[in-house]
Amino acid sequence: MPFHLHFEESDLLRCRFALSPLWETQAAVRLLSRPGQHGYHLPWLRRIRESAATLDLSPLWLLMPDRGHNPDFISLPPRGPVTLFDEEIAQVRAVDPAMAREDMALALADRPGGLESAVGRRLLADPARAVQELADLLEQAWHVLVEPHWPRLRALLEADISYHSRRLAEVGFERLLGEVSPRLHWTDSTLTVIGTNGNHTRVLGGQGLVLMPSVFVWPEVVGGYEEPWQPAVIYPARGIGGLWTEAGERTPATLARLLGRARADVLCALDEPAGTSALAHRLSLAPSSVSEHLSVLRAAGLLTSRRYGHQVLYVRTPLGIALAVPDHHSA
Repeated sequence: MPFHLHFEESDLLRCRFALSPLWETQAAVRLLSRPGQHGYHLPWLRRIRESAATLDLSPLWLLMPDRGHNPDFISLPPRGPVTLFDEEIAQVRAVDPAMAREDMALALADRPGGLESAVGRRLLADPARAVQELADLLEQAWHVLVEPHWPRLRALLEADISYHSRRLAEVGFERLLGEVSPRLHWTDSTLTVIGTNGNHTRVLGGQGLVLMPSVFVWPEVVGGYEEPWQPAVIYPARGIGGLWTEAGERTPATLARLLGRARADVLCALDEPAGTSALAHRLSLAPSSVSEHLSVLRAAGLLTSRRYGHQVLYVRTPLGIALAVPDHHSA
């Protein structure tokens, strides 16, 4: 079912990219209950299996029907390009209970037996308490499911935003949407999101649109947020196929002999733009060592760098790409 977003001229000036640890947390919770979406994330699932078993996520799962309304207030659109989980969960805790009750009732109505279930009745009977209970569950899920892996996830999401921000400048908004996902269509100032839950229409009215890459949303594209929240489109981030692959596993042996193992691993880890801290975490190296390797690789013409927000992202040059491709090396 499609979701139609009608743009005015001023909305195009207020479109922005953002990433959200809160969104990734609720999406990770949702993923656990949907085996059909586990494919890319099996290594992550193996790592979190024991700790995830300690969580009782049933109240959140009850509010996440396969088709239909999902509550907006448990994954609010981020206010800035990069937000902290603590800031986002504080916004959840501050949600108006009356608004939360309406949001939960819509979701429970789309879950067979949801309104009649004991948990559903309990949530609706005391929405103020329900808001705090759900926020507590999301916070627990963050610490167990997402936070230990957040540097890796954040690096991929930031790389996606960096890439698509550059493409926006190069090809414009309409063509960018088609590159982000084939499920996004632009016609006569209307963005249509194919395959989202429900059949909705919303006039942006000058609010603009938030574009959010997500690690855990694949293979779906989600368009949503009702009033008063700013509309958003959440799409699968680029590069999730190699997200859980360790960089060293992809480094050609001949390149390691040429550059040294650590330096070659740094070069091969840059399938997407990344900063020093993210690379250090992913490669289990000291940031100072990674910084030194990046400087040498850049001086050799294998990398370039550019600033994104408060950090510097490194990206391979054509020569660096050619050296890092395994097919170019003998076994």
